[in-house]
Amino acid sequence: MMQNSIIRKPAVAGMFYSGNRSTLEREVAVFLENSNQEKNVRHIYGVVAPHAGYMYSGGVAARAYRQVMDFEYEVVVVIAPSHHVYFETVSIYDGDFYETPMGLIPVDKNLCRQLADFDQRLTLSSIGHEGEEHALEVQLPFLQHIFEEFKLVPIVMGDQSMKNIQALANALAAVLDNKKTLIVASSDLSHYHSYEEAVRLDSVVISHINNFKEDNLYEDLQSGLCEMCGGGPVIAMMKACRKSGADKAKVVLYRNSGDVTGERAPVVGYLAAIVYE
Repeated sequence: MMQNSIIRKPAVAGMFYSGNRSTLEREVAVFLENSNQEKNVRHIYGVVAPHAGYMYSGGVAARAYRQVMDFEYEVVVVIAPSHHVYFETVSIYDGDFYETPMGLIPVDKNLCRQLADFDQRLTLSSIGHEGEEHALEVQLPFLQHIFEEFKLVPIVMGDQSMKNIQALANALAAVLDNKKTLIVASSDLSHYHSYEEAVRLDSVVISHINNFKEDNLYEDLQSGLCEMCGGGPVIAMMKACRKSGADKAKVVLYRNSGDVTGERAPVVGYLAAIVYE
């Protein structure tokens, strides 16, 4: 690590997940050990994982990450929505490392620069990566546990318009061509509905993902037939993976917070999915 490195420090350690390294490693390991792995999967290009506190959605996130444990990746792209600040572009982190209690993850600055150079809608920036933003950060301990060494491309979407989605998907498919890359899309589903309403709304998302119909998913998100805080990241991931050779998508687990806590109103929905061949 260079002396003047720019490090994105953990913002929600001790809140969304344990701030103690050994406790966190044990927690992640237990979640993964309790997860099942899909069979007949040749290669996984992308996953969807939720980003609530581990006590709520850690089991669902682990199901997504359990699917990629036997694959090798050199680069992991994590695309997350911005919860705390609005901006019109897609922000690709301009620093050197992301940090969690499990250590530093080097940012692939060369790939970040290539992505930003591909389209003016993509910018090298720290906007969306600052403050209490959690959606990208909470994915990282799972990745650190599974992969001993990898480089990170951290991306936060401000405006989740189709123009930004398309720009990001095109850039990812072009720049990551033939590299051993996993794309993680960070998203929760419906927020603060009754248990029954959440299941109804979330079933729309599940159907579109299972049918690999990302454009239909975008249309139904726009019209309010379903909800995802990270719909843009998920659709961009699906489009980029399709361009890279994926021909299938599958939701491998769905739960909402009511299934975890027993409190059935209001609830938040979570799913784990893979995009694969």
